[in-house]
Parts: sequence; structure tokens; C-alpha cells
Amino acid sequence: MARYTGASCRMCRRENLKLFLKGERCYSDKCSFERRAYAPGQHGQNRFRKVSDYALQLREKQKVKHMYGMLEGQFRRYFKIADRAKGVTGLNLLSMLERRLDNVIYRLGFAGSRDQARQFIRHNHFQIAGKKVNIPSIQVKPGDVISLKEKSHKNPLIVENLEGVARRGVPSWLELDKGNFQGTVKAMPNRDEITMPINEQLIVELYSK
Repeated sequence: MARYTGASCRMCRRENLKLFLKGERCYSDKCSFERRAYAPGQHGQNRFRKVSDYALQLREKQKVKHMYGMLEGQFRRYFKIADRAKGVTGLNLLSMLERRLDNVIYRLGFAGSRDQARQFIRHNHFQIAGKKVNIPSIQVKPGDVISLKEKSHKNPLIVENLEGVARRGVPSWLELDKGNFQGTVKAMPNRDEITMPINEQLIVELYSK
């Protein structure tokens, strides 16, 4: 499967937004975005570029793609499903992205980034309702209980991530039982609980052309 293998911090600088792609490093003074808060490349510091409506729409789509760690084909399929579903297309899209298992593992605090969450899932560290899962794109639903396998309770990376969960916080549609290494999906995610600056309408406009 194709995947992005370049520098993660370069994507934050391109989108002019900290996307929190590298876990704890993003909260430290080592963060490249904090040290060089301008676009990468030879002309990255040129602040006088004209930006068209199409460019704004494209950058918004790229930002959300990078944030959730997805490639174009997969992201486009999510949009098509969201467009066919009942309700507002943009909100449907964000709800689907938030309910991906890798994102839920990250939101609960078991992983420092979505990339790390995907790795943990692929390595069979997690279960849903007691059943092994190894597909990061699984859509969770209200009532699902995501638990860490007992053999992984002493995994030093996961333990370290959970120690720092208070700083990041857990959204209200999820509930973390830190002592039992498990989390519960209490409800569908609300738009207000997606705190990153996303204008989903721009993505809808881009794909509707």
C-alpha cells in the first residue's frame, strides 16, 4: 500500500498549522513548526502570494488528509459515502474520520499520534468487545468498548502516552478507563468537539466542482 514517507513536520509548515503528527515532540521546543513557522522550500518565506478560491479549497482538503493520515483515493471514498448519507455532507465526513479506530485510539490517549495508533492496531494490541482488531479504518459506533490486550498493559510507549493524557484531554463522546486500559464510545462525535480549525464546507465545494 502506498504511504507518505517524507518529513511529517514539513506538512505542518505547508498547511501553516500544527497538525500534531509527531506526538510529544509537537509539545516541546523541538517542534519544527514552532522554530520555522513558514512554508517549506526556497520561497517558503514569501508572504505576498495571491491565493485563489481553488487554492483555499485544495489546502483545506490537504490539511484534513494529512491530519488523519490518509491518501487521496481513500479520502475521496470517504467523501462519496458522506455525500450519499443523510444529513450535511461536511459533518458526515468529519464524523466518519473521527470514528476511525486509529483516531479513537489517539483521542483516548493510548497513542501519541495517529501514525503510532495505526502501528499499535496493526500489531494486534487492541480489541473491540473482546475481539481482536487489526484494521485502523474500522468505524466504531456508540457502545463499543475498545480495550488494550492484557499482554500489552506494560508496553512502555502506551504507558507513557497514558501518563500524558491529562494534558491533551479526552473528548466528551469518549470515556477513558485508564485503570483498566480501555475506552468506551459513548455517543457520535459532535462538531463542537472537533477543536482543530477545519472548514469542511471548502472540501465539499472542492469535490462538488
